[in-house]
Amino acid sequence: MEQRNHTEITEFLLLGFSDVPQHRLFLIALFLTFYLLSFAGNVFIIVAVNLDPQLHTPMYFFLGNLSFVDLGLTTITVPIVLKNLISMSRTISIKGCITQMYLFLWFGATESFLLAVMAYDRYVAICNPLHYQMAMSGKLCILLVGISWGLNSLHALLHTGMTFRLCFCGPNIIHSFFCDIPPVLALSCSDTSANHLVILLEGSCLASFPFLFILGTYIRIITSISKCHAAQTWHKALKTCSSHLTVVLLFYATVGFMYFSPSSSSSQKDNRVVSVMYALVPPMLNSFVYSLRNKDMKVSFRKALKNMSKLFLE
Repeated sequence: MEQRNHTEITEFLLLGFSDVPQHRLFLIALFLTFYLLSFAGNVFIIVAVNLDPQLHTPMYFFLGNLSFVDLGLTTITVPIVLKNLISMSRTISIKGCITQMYLFLWFGATESFLLAVMAYDRYVAICNPLHYQMAMSGKLCILLVGISWGLNSLHALLHTGMTFRLCFCGPNIIHSFFCDIPPVLALSCSDTSANHLVILLEGSCLASFPFLFILGTYIRIITSISKCHAAQTWHKALKTCSSHLTVVLLFYATVGFMYFSPSSSSSQKDNRVVSVMYALVPPMLNSFVYSLRNKDMKVSFRKALKNMSKLFLE
């Protein structure tokens, strides 16, 4: 605590993409488009899942939680990026940085667990369809989601607390567009070996468990459907799996690059690009992959448009 009291830094500077001022308007338009698409898609899913009785099933319950996570991931990052790009003020307070890091870690880790839960839901639906309602009971669904949110809140608290117990005495420029662990640790004048060890041990375990669970689940699914010779069954199951696995691979590839690759000053620009991919692209794509290609969500979307048109006509 004494070392902490001697720090002179009261705020950080989020460098973001300020080194390319000639592209400022393009970046504003790009981030705004990403955010609006992500916001509209995920809000629609959340509203539809809660209001449409036909979507009151385990799969859509998990999807609603995933959409809330995706909405949170973009909301805690993009508005600050847009503010900095528009006002050209790149500062963020220590408290603001702590809050953003905690929420980003919480939502990001929860997303990986929810993807694993959704993989299990699909496994039960495909491999044990007759026992689906019994296996995926309401209590189990709430328990799985509760564990995902609760466990990962502790994960975020651990890493955020360890990061901001360090001493920051300059410089204060974060080579990213939001407060994340690797660029913030790079600014500390304290020994960060313990932080990197915890990231390697706890972080890798927490990240690898859902990934290995998803991989094992889909191996079981493929093994199960391989016994079925109906082409329609193969096509339907593989189509569903490929969409889900595409998002999973994108999610874990960017996580691995961001948190487990060796850091170097020459890769800072690459890290910023990957952080955009990690923070913005999956939350935007999820709403399209999991809803607009889904028959029930399309029906719900048409109902919503029909009801809105009636309100305007009246």
